[in-house]
Amino acid sequence: MAYHYQCRHCGTALGTIDEPLMSAEQLGFHALTNQERQEMISFSEAGDYHIYAICEDCQEALERNPDLHQNDYLIQ
Repeated sequence: MAYHYQCRHCGTALGTIDEPLMSAEQLGFHALTNQERQEMISFSEAGDYHIYAICEDCQEALERNPDLHQNDYLIQ
């Protein structure tokens, strides 16, 4: 089982943790609400987790242009 992190705005791969024995607390999932978990975490048929976060470039773009928050994707 692996944990694949990807930017939810531009799709950039942020990294992978290939450690099958990681707990939700170690990954910080316990701090998310149920709604946040549903929006940010999905599972593949292979048993891997896909976590949708935000990359530094998209975070900076959102800070400079707050109106971008209304878009699901920053790169169209």
